[in-house]
Amino acid sequence: MAGKKWRRAVVLGGSMAGLLVARVLSEVYDEVIVVDRDELADLPGHRRGVPQGRHVHGLLARGQQIAEELFPGITAELVASGAVTGDMTGNVRWIMDGEPMGDSHSGLLTVSADRPTLERHVRARVRALANVRFQDRCEATGLRFSPDGGRVTGVRTVDGAGRGTTVDADMVVDTMGRGSRTGRWLTEAGWSVAEEERTRIGLVYTTRPYRLAADPSPGDFSLDIVATADNPRGGICARVDGDRHLVTAYGILGDVPPTDPEGFLTFLKSLPSPEIYEAVTEGEPLDDAVSHRFPTSLRRRYERLEGFPAGLLIAGDAVCSFNPTYGQGMTVAALSALVLRAHIAGDGLPDPLSYFRDLARDAVDEAWQQALVNDLGFPGVEGPRTPEVLEVQDYIGRLLTVARENSEVMAAYARVISLTEPFRTLRAPQVRQALDLFPQVRA
Repeated sequence: MAGKKWRRAVVLGGSMAGLLVARVLSEVYDEVIVVDRDELADLPGHRRGVPQGRHVHGLLARGQQIAEELFPGITAELVASGAVTGDMTGNVRWIMDGEPMGDSHSGLLTVSADRPTLERHVRARVRALANVRFQDRCEATGLRFSPDGGRVTGVRTVDGAGRGTTVDADMVVDTMGRGSRTGRWLTEAGWSVAEEERTRIGLVYTTRPYRLAADPSPGDFSLDIVATADNPRGGICARVDGDRHLVTAYGILGDVPPTDPEGFLTFLKSLPSPEIYEAVTEGEPLDDAVSHRFPTSLRRRYERLEGFPAGLLIAGDAVCSFNPTYGQGMTVAALSALVLRAHIAGDGLPDPLSYFRDLARDAVDEAWQQALVNDLGFPGVEGPRTPEVLEVQDYIGRLLTVARENSEVMAAYARVISLTEPFRTLRAPQVRQALDLFPQVRA
């Protein structure tokens, strides 16, 4: 591709964030190497490095838009392989506290697919790029620094046979997820560690695939019974391929959905709306149920550091890992790729602190604040309930009451949680006017 001015970039981690990063780096670097400890064969099936891969996944509307920009035609390609698309509000049934939300078409396209299908197609697109290669079954064990310690110049790796080597790099991007060891490597090299913010939610979600004769909500590809403060158990039934559905039950703060068949059904029956339970009792289980634990949401505040080595950037869950029930992770990774693209387009190596500030503002802040406000709505979740948080919680509560009857308000809310518009749009005059028409929810 014309315009390349740097020789080599190395991406640590070959999951969705790493694939999106590799795609934008390929526009500037002569060679991009993606390092991952798993075998990244483009075959169906789950892989060890994605323990949450058996559970419901989806691209929010903004994520789908970015994926289509980076990989033209990818949505149609996914649909051809069995993925399901539909309108965020017109084809997804939202139920809160037993009450369905307003049903209308928002114009927001969302993609429902199992994780292996989604990742396999994106990886195939990245693998087809002439200047990208994968170094799988290979683990990053450290960074190499310049003699003065001010710049990262390579990555130390060990392959599956135990052979160690150092890969030279003009740029290294860490997308190794929340378990990233980059912080430790930086500390060992004398750099300050990023401040961490954690919200303990004690989330456990259990998923079982079913073949269902019909969607539990006719005309909708997903039924989401959303956990609330009054009803802190939730469930999702999402069609991902033909008549195959992934059914997920989730609880917080130690409320664990069982994996045994009877216990799983009992948990589904306890949800504040019966549709998912009734559908699966008539369905055919396709595999055993599996659970995944997500103890805390985590944000590393790299944008607050006063110094950071050149030649190293961080993206994806290695920066911020969200409560997965909100479905934000892959879309924030896509937004992060656009931030990276803007910073590598200039002359010289990108300034890491400028990158981290823009990453926070343009990719992370909005999603993190949404997740934090929602998580703190559960009384048992610890965290600072500032006057600002309490005001937003009150406003959203009133807005969702109206959204049960007003489809336009629901569509406005969907645009915000799909990360296509910022939260401030929910305070637009037309939305406030809709709230004022419902005296029982006036401030």
